[in-house]
Amino acid sequence: MSTHRRIATAAADGCYEAARASALSGVPLTTVYWWARHGVVVPSVSPVREKLWSYSDLIALRIVSWLRHAKTADVGDLPASPMPQVRQALKMLDEYDLDPWSPSSPGTSPLLVDRGGRIFLRINGEVVDLHGQPSMLDEQVLELTAPFTSAGGDGPDLLCPRPHLRIVPAKVAGEPHIERSRLTSQTVAALADRGYDPAQIASMYDEPEQAIREAIDLERQLAGSLVAA
Repeated sequence: MSTHRRIATAAADGCYEAARASALSGVPLTTVYWWARHGVVVPSVSPVREKLWSYSDLIALRIVSWLRHAKTADVGDLPASPMPQVRQALKMLDEYDLDPWSPSSPGTSPLLVDRGGRIFLRINGEVVDLHGQPSMLDEQVLELTAPFTSAGGDGPDLLCPRPHLRIVPAKVAGEPHIERSRLTSQTVAALADRGYDPAQIASMYDEPEQAIREAIDLERQLAGSLVAA
């Protein structure tokens, strides 16, 4: 796939500026910027000003963050996965032309990480280690779309951030929105900030008031996570 086509595909799946990428992924904003500058997770929609991250980039941010922080196993605390190992795993994804997130199987990833920080890849239905050797997984692995917390950041579920809200790559630029609609949580929150109450907003868009309240609550979470980070 050509570079231009990859960028176009990434932009169609989702297009987030730095603060939004940080809030949704759960990775602190300073970390998101540092990784972009040092080539760890480079924003795939636009790597220059203004930097723009895709939905798959959100997944990559979570992967690297999880790998880089110490994890607790039954035998005690284990060190964070070394950055060279992280880079090797991301390089292998690129070499095999695998995306961290697949539209055909949301919630799954070819990159698997166990509690000990060991990294595996699922290639053509087979799990292999970073040397390409077949391996068996018998420990818990990272769930990439589940709610995610890292160094004070607190990212929501990246498929269903609230019962009536959804995130669907390629729909409304990958923004959280009320299910079966194109009404984004950002739009709802902006109206709330202008003084409209949930009942008024629900009436305007003919949406359930509970869904409106969930949209406002999500945006408050995202704003709070960004401040905390």
